[in-house]
Amino acid sequence: MAFKTLAFLVAIASVVLATPMKRTACPNSKHTAVNAACCTWFDVLDDMQANLFDGAECGEEAHSALRIAFHDAIGFSTKGGKGGGADSSIIANGAVELEFAANAGIDDIAGPLKDLADAHGKTYGDIIQFSAAVAVADCAGGARLPFLAGRPNATKITPDGTVPDPFNTVDVILARMADAGFSPDELIALLASHSIAAADQIDTTIPGTPFDSTPAVFDTQVFVEVLLNAIHIPGAGLQKGEVRAPLVGLMRLQSDFALSRDARTACTWQSFANSPKLMNQKFSKAMAKLAVLGQNVKHLTDCSEVIPTPAANNVPPFLPAGKHQSDIAGSCAATPFPSLPIQPGPQQTIAPVPPS
Repeated sequence: MAFKTLAFLVAIASVVLATPMKRTACPNSKHTAVNAACCTWFDVLDDMQANLFDGAECGEEAHSALRIAFHDAIGFSTKGGKGGGADSSIIANGAVELEFAANAGIDDIAGPLKDLADAHGKTYGDIIQFSAAVAVADCAGGARLPFLAGRPNATKITPDGTVPDPFNTVDVILARMADAGFSPDELIALLASHSIAAADQIDTTIPGTPFDSTPAVFDTQVFVEVLLNAIHIPGAGLQKGEVRAPLVGLMRLQSDFALSRDARTACTWQSFANSPKLMNQKFSKAMAKLAVLGQNVKHLTDCSEVIPTPAANNVPPFLPAGKHQSDIAGSCAATPFPSLPIQPGPQQTIAPVPPS
């Protein structure tokens, strides 16, 4: 019922954003708002863009913001007995949860987000999901995610083991996601986040190695390149949760590789390969669901108007230079892999994502 209510609220938000309405000037700000209750979020936005996201850059902090949003929210079970979902427990109980192996490296974004929330009088649960929506908007081609404000701070610790690991089997991953209320299709939609992800903790010998060839663009390339035949072992050798990569300078997660080839998820994976619009639609819907896990949406305020509009990505999906259709390991039995243009020139080495 809560998810149906959320879908209704998101639909209403779309109408509001598409229809001219009277706007209120926000105090001490250059911004105006349809809902005056959202004015303070523009202050958070300005601070976040300038001091966390390095001037609205789709960089390392943007990648980390999406990661913490998932790790915080997925600590949830439809059967109970786990955490409170998107409730900030990963920050509120950071002394415990940030020590979990699956959360390695998240302290780099958790600390700055905590400071931002404290400075602006916001809850940690809100600041986590707000940062994820802003991060996606900062990446060309990104979706404009809804943002609902008003989550109370966490009251209980999320136990270890709620975040799927990259070395888990597909059965284990799908079971964990189902326990949190997500279908296999929704899981693959959430993995669109890997289009702007980079390795820091899986293989510490290659920090900043991206998961696809365009790590500053929210695009479908990860759904193309994970299906390419492998030629490369990055870093100092394969680490736990890592498999051979298709390009020098890329990293490929074991879980992505397996999910892209499993009969339960392969066709959804392939459907995004040449359809950025479909990917963004499905990603937005899945993220909207993730962002309110454990919350009563009736008690939240729709402040989606604060989220910036992402720049367009005008580059269509492609095969990297030096690759050909025969290099694709198509795994969807029902549909052949789509024909994509090939980048001109010799095969390239992908540069790491620079730290900021």
